Amino acid sequence: MLSLKNSLVVLKKTNALLEGHFVLSSGLHSPKYVQCAKLLSFPKQAKKICLSLSQKIKKNIKNIDLILSPAMGGVIIGYEIGRILNKETIFCERVNGKFKLRRGFNIKKKSRILIVEDVITTGKSSLECNKLIKKYNGKLVGYACIIDRSNTKSLKIKNKKIISQIKIDIPSYTYKQIPESLKKIPITKPGSRHLKWKDLV
Repeated sequence: MLSLKNSLVVLKKTNALLEGHFVLSSGLHSPKYVQCAKLLSFPKQAKKICLSLSQKIKKNIKNIDLILSPAMGGVIIGYEIGRILNKETIFCERVNGKFKLRRGFNIKKKSRILIVEDVITTGKSSLECNKLIKKYNGKLVGYACIIDRSNTKSLKIKNKKIISQIKIDIPSYTYKQIPESLKKIPITKPGSRHLKWKDLV
């Protein structure tokens, strides 16, 4: 398995760790953003990270029937983890703001499901995926991600451990908490979720 130090080296090599003023998919503001799409644009480097994460998953979760990822960020990572673990892999996507299964995807009753994401900050997307699992009477066995940047204040996931390749502490703020130094930097919305102004404040 890759160490945290070596994993961070890979992020830096692929220019996946960005600095500026970012609005995350959760609506929180942050001076740093991990752009996993940059990591994934270098397959050889991404393979190292995904292989190491897969080893951690195998160590912590014994029985998995299906891997579910939220579009867009989790799709490629979910596929790669599924390929390594030899598990069926599907993704859900937003329709009118809510996650749904499309493209003929289905969740079998009582199937054991692992949710795989690129980055977890508050766990909002993962929890929305879990609602979908419950709707189909599946069973959630855990959460996995490349980057876990959550903290005890922001994290909404309470009932399951998050298996991550990289656990980093990056500050994030609500609109009212933004430091003056960060307010001076123009806002960038790098994620795939289309946030409205009310979500930013």
